[in-house]
Amino acid sequence: MPRPRKRRYCGCRFRDRAFKPAGIPMSDLESVPLVLEELEALRLCDLEGMTQEEAGSSMGVSRGTVQRILSRARTKCAKALVMGNALVFTEHGRQKDR
Repeated sequence: MPRPRKRRYCGCRFRDRAFKPAGIPMSDLESVPLVLEELEALRLCDLEGMTQEEAGSSMGVSRGTVQRILSRARTKCAKALVMGNALVFTEHGRQKDR
C-alpha cells in the first residue's frame, strides 16, 4: 500500500479559471489542466527565485517532490504556449496527462 499523500501548503490562488489564447473560444481549444500545487511551485521557484529546497520547506514537501511538481508544471505551460492550448486551473487532483 502506498504512503499517504502529504498535505501541500499553497499560498497562491487562481485569479481566473483558465489562461488561453485571445479570440479563440474555449470550446475550440484543447485544455491542459494545471493543479494549484503546480502553480505554487512555479511561483516560488521561477517568480520568487527560491531554490527547490526553500520551496519544499514553504510547501511542506521534500525538494524531490518540488522537482517533480515543477517539471510537470513547466511541461504543461510549454505545451500550452507552443501548441496554443488553454491552461485550465484546478484545485486538486492527480491527472494522468503524460
